[in-house]
Amino acid sequence: MLGAALLVTCTPAEVPKKPWREEITVIVVRGENNVDTEFKQQLVNLFGKQLQARVRLLPLPPDQIIPALMANRGHIAAAGLRSVEAAGMRFSPSYQTVQEQVVCKGTPPRRLDDLPGRTIAVVAGSAQDAVLREAQSKLASLHWEARNEQTVANLLSDVATGKLDCTIANEEQLALARNYTPSLNAAFDIAAPSRLAWAFSPDSDAALLEEAKNFFANIKQDGTLRRLLDRYYGHNERLEAIDSVTFITKARTDLPHLRPLFEEGQNVSGIDWRLLAAISYHESHWDPLATSPTNVRGLMMLTEETADRLKVTDRLDPRQSILAGARYLRLLQEELPRRIANEERIWLALAAYNQGQGHLEDARVLTARAGLNADTWLDVKKMMPLLTQPEYFEQTKHGYARGGEAVILVETVRLYYDMLKHLDTHEMPNLPTSPFRLKLPDTSRHKLP
Repeated sequence: MLGAALLVTCTPAEVPKKPWREEITVIVVRGENNVDTEFKQQLVNLFGKQLQARVRLLPLPPDQIIPALMANRGHIAAAGLRSVEAAGMRFSPSYQTVQEQVVCKGTPPRRLDDLPGRTIAVVAGSAQDAVLREAQSKLASLHWEARNEQTVANLLSDVATGKLDCTIANEEQLALARNYTPSLNAAFDIAAPSRLAWAFSPDSDAALLEEAKNFFANIKQDGTLRRLLDRYYGHNERLEAIDSVTFITKARTDLPHLRPLFEEGQNVSGIDWRLLAAISYHESHWDPLATSPTNVRGLMMLTEETADRLKVTDRLDPRQSILAGARYLRLLQEELPRRIANEERIWLALAAYNQGQGHLEDARVLTARAGLNADTWLDVKKMMPLLTQPEYFEQTKHGYARGGEAVILVETVRLYYDMLKHLDTHEMPNLPTSPFRLKLPDTSRHKLP
């Protein structure tokens, strides 16, 4: 078993004090959105486990990252850099390929020649800044402002409000932003897609770069990278614009009144209150009196059977509904095999919350028979919709199920959850900025997905 890597943060003035085999200093982007930050830190943490080394993070503005790396203030820059040979930099294998897109307010441009004359800004030192420098070699009249102490999300917001004509964002950044500013749309793709990778200075230890190459080869081969990309980006474009606006409005008006109950649900179950709130919104739109044609009721839309099992006397009582829903989801997690990693357990349990543990197990059996990984949501969600088809459900123990509904629920809840985390730290008033962490059953003796 590899030793656990510890993520700590160092101040901008610090330089690596220990050899990378003991402690690796990783330069990251300061102030990036939650999704990108968490994804990159997951990769870095897994790499630290491979090295059996402690990980220290050095957050810097994008324009300072390459100079800091060249000055050997960090061993690696894990900052979403476009992997082109520049200034002698060396790169790991690419971990993500994203299309860079022009985003403008008003009449959208159709091609590169339409951009001169518009006010354009990008984050200084970002992949988008590099893309525009490449484009300028083809169109000398192209000009833009490279802004320091900004994020892509800030610039997209400026475009949406008319403070800026255009910016550049990759497709995942735009998809995430559109959940909060639905008016944003891509005008056209600019340049070749960005192949994002870790950067190393020209004089970095060749053995460290070789370790990174082996690391990415391993996580691509065993499916870890595919699962992480799905976990953080696979659900970005599920909401229609009107759904996004309604959700944000209710998060500001209705959720503050219910938040203490969701926090109590977190206390009894160990499940992040924002995830419980996301489930409740999907199920009832935070309407305590919600009732379906099949007689599931309340904020967490409990069936009579589940309510009886959890000794709920009134499904329309907000406190009883939320606490029971939280306890039930925790029970479903605990019923899953212990080998399943925490990151997968919650989404599998949520599918069972919708369709029942028996139907989830049927889908997992079908997943295994198909040669896929029955312990990951990424693979199980491919098979769950097949439970409506006789050639599949007739060979299962529990028969027909509306498995597609479970997939929609899980993917939509994942998106609501990400949005609540973003709103919690950026936009909602009177909410703390320190994020809660999921406390799920211990599977530390098993490999991470």
